[in-house]
Amino acid sequence: MIVTVDGIDYYYEVSGNGEPLFLFHGFTGDCSTWNSIKQYLNDSFQVISIDIIGHGKTSSPVDVSKYTMEKVSFQIKTIMNHLSISKAHFLGYSMGGRLALSFAFLYPESVNSLILESASPGLRTDEERRLRVQADERLSQMILQNGIEDFVNYWENISLFETQKRLDKSVLAQIRKQRLSNSSIGLVNSLRGMGTGAQSSWWDALTTLEIPVLLLCGEQDQKFCGISKEMQSLIPNTDLIEVNGVGHAIHVEDPEKFGTIVKEFLCKI
Repeated sequence: MIVTVDGIDYYYEVSGNGEPLFLFHGFTGDCSTWNSIKQYLNDSFQVISIDIIGHGKTSSPVDVSKYTMEKVSFQIKTIMNHLSISKAHFLGYSMGGRLALSFAFLYPESVNSLILESASPGLRTDEERRLRVQADERLSQMILQNGIEDFVNYWENISLFETQKRLDKSVLAQIRKQRLSNSSIGLVNSLRGMGTGAQSSWWDALTTLEIPVLLLCGEQDQKFCGISKEMQSLIPNTDLIEVNGVGHAIHVEDPEKFGTIVKEFLCKI
């Protein structure tokens, strides 16, 4: 389905019945990344998966100012209003996790709980953010100069996704096909507007979160397990589950375990 928000055509899918649960994919993804886990959630929740701005079937505007965490959170809130949803659970992976966390701070009255998969609250210092912005700009130039296929060839071989190479070839082919379907300007503006260096840091605000939070990381993704442990020490009402045998994208590498963990967490709230 399509809804126009702030001049942007947002694509979203709704399935299942129960309390609303929004799903936010990661960078280069789209709402299809959640197809393998919906079967574990649809009997208990109304699942709303969204193609985030610059991805999938949602518009990829040239104006980078529409891609900030603040603007995108406003767009998500407008979609909630369109669907007559006042409050929901939010699950976000990687970039989508940073969006879910940002939304929770900007619209706390709209959030029942947070599930953050391989996500972070941003970077702590101005210097870290400056260096990350520079790194993301190099990626942006790669996309603009060499095209989406060259970038995807690079992206699918970064160390963060090394564990995904054990997946079935048909799964890897589908992931690649989905990544290649994205818009070059959409990915570039997502890096420039929603990148870890571009967003505000939420580290100092974590102690103020009052909702239940579940942090998920793959035990072979040491970087984000370390970040998750730091977050757990600051968030008052939080659980951390380190999933064995997987890396960054738990929902892709072990959808059954991931779906079961998410459902158990939400059903006990």
